[in-house]
Amino acid sequence: MINSLDTSSKKAQRVIVMIPAYNEEATIGRVIRDVPRKISGVGEVKVMVMDDHSGDKTDKVAKKAGADYIFRHKQRVGLGSNFKKGIDMALKLGADIIVNIDGDGQFDSKDIGSLIRPVLLQESDMVTCSRFLNPNMTKNMPWVKMWGNRRFTKLISKITKERFTDTQCGFRAYSREAALRLNLKGKFTYTQEVFIDLVEKGLRIKEIPLKVRYFKGRKSAISGGGFTGLVKGYGMKSLGIIAKATRDTKPLDFFGLPAMFIFLLGFLGGAFSFVFWLIYHVTTPVRTLFGVSVFFMVFGLALGVLALLADMLKTIKSTQDEILYKMKKSEIDNGKMLEKINGSVERVNGHSKWLSKGA
Repeated sequence: MINSLDTSSKKAQRVIVMIPAYNEEATIGRVIRDVPRKISGVGEVKVMVMDDHSGDKTDKVAKKAGADYIFRHKQRVGLGSNFKKGIDMALKLGADIIVNIDGDGQFDSKDIGSLIRPVLLQESDMVTCSRFLNPNMTKNMPWVKMWGNRRFTKLISKITKERFTDTQCGFRAYSREAALRLNLKGKFTYTQEVFIDLVEKGLRIKEIPLKVRYFKGRKSAISGGGFTGLVKGYGMKSLGIIAKATRDTKPLDFFGLPAMFIFLLGFLGGAFSFVFWLIYHVTTPVRTLFGVSVFFMVFGLALGVLALLADMLKTIKSTQDEILYKMKKSEIDNGKMLEKINGSVERVNGHSKWLSKGA
């Protein structure tokens, strides 16, 4: 198991509260103002807004509300890409703990102290709010979202072989170690992929129950509204991300299990055809079945070979992930914070020793 903090370290923790936002001018001000600036065991708390090219005044409202850093994408990139860039920015700003909270006011910023406590105590590498640990917290949740959340949570729990209750919640805290080791690919969302990635790397994840608000008529910017929006939009895109993450982390399961099933079908069909020929000495009724069975057996074998090759690539990927981790850690430890900002984002607000003049 990987520890998130050095137990010998006495350094006061620097917390960066990251708020990915898209057209949240009506609510983001309150979210920022309610962020506790003094937390026991924490040296300082800073607020960073990642504006995904909003069409309203999200960045201006955030600045007025007291956000310490605001970065705005020059074009919309999606929640997943916005989150990844935010993690990168927070690390370069010297974060020891990164808190991610939505800008729509669904979660209470005042609960950040409770959320980060297990990370401060080195009990966990990631802490996530669960809306299902306490049944009273979901009494106002629309049935469509409750149904979808439970389906995805069961799927992620099965993939990771861990027991989780809520894998879609965006209110989370990450240790510096967890943030450095994250290597995500999804552009649309990040919530489920984070569980698959961190569990595969042996990091500890803890769920805690915290308050959540549900507003009448609220339409999620990512999952849309109603059953159709959930299934066709959020559901299908999220399943694609989950499938790719599973393919990369568990290739033997992803390719090997279907290979075994397909080969077994072909073998059974072939065995039946062969026994039929032995008994009746004719092939006419089962000739097609035999041809299909041979195809299934060959296809199953080919898929099995692909599973072995994919598992070999997984080993290579693991090595690459470790190299990437060490490179990021070295860059940050050596003080190369924000020497240069990627051309796809611009800094709206924020200057300190963590932001170079040339950024």
